[in-house]
Amino acid sequence: MIGVTPETRTARTLRLRLPGLTGHRAGQHVDVRLTAPDGYTAVRSYSVASASPGDELDLTVEELADGEVSPYLVHQVAVGDQLEVRGPVGGWFVWDPADSSPVQLIAGGSGVVPLMAMLRAHAVADPASPGAAAPFRLLYSVRGPDAVYYGSELDALARSPLVDVTVLYTRAAPAGNDRPPRRLDAATLMQSVWPAADNPAVFVCGATAFVETVADWLVLGGHSPARIKTERYGDTGTRP
Repeated sequence: MIGVTPETRTARTLRLRLPGLTGHRAGQHVDVRLTAPDGYTAVRSYSVASASPGDELDLTVEELADGEVSPYLVHQVAVGDQLEVRGPVGGWFVWDPADSSPVQLIAGGSGVVPLMAMLRAHAVADPASPGAAAPFRLLYSVRGPDAVYYGSELDALARSPLVDVTVLYTRAAPAGNDRPPRRLDAATLMQSVWPAADNPAVFVCGATAFVETVADWLVLGGHSPARIKTERYGDTGTRP
């Protein structure tokens, strides 16, 4: 590991160097395997947050209270430590710079991680690629300001005429926010995303219940199921 960046009180980004890696696709993940002194092993999958080519990648890890792997990665692993990593893997939940379609990203909590990789990939895409001119929208549902990942970078990305970022707070909102904190509902969702008539490529990531509810609302709102790609956490989570 070559770098650590705190994101929130319970999450941090780890920068890894993987010899032989020649890049990765935005939206892929890796498997991290930890082995205890007694030989017990635990493997967990983490989405790649970065879009950098070459042999480096970023993982943003959220600590789970009952987790076997995440507490170690968030609080103990340090620069210079080695991790056993497999990947990157995955070829379906990925953004392709060859696609010029509008892109709608919808994140619940730490589900923003692979979507951030897509935003970053878009920002550094070859200007000659069709996707470099594709307009992006991110709808980010999060508990409160202290739970936002990549806050300053999202602000900077949103200054681009091709990127729109909307953060919806469910429990606590910052001072001056024009929307009181509440859960995402179908009406707010449909007001915030690309219209179905624009046929956007849609990526939804978060806890299982969040993802399933949002995907259902999108389909009811006229979006084609074939254009909606989802990535779910292992737990059931909560609805928006």
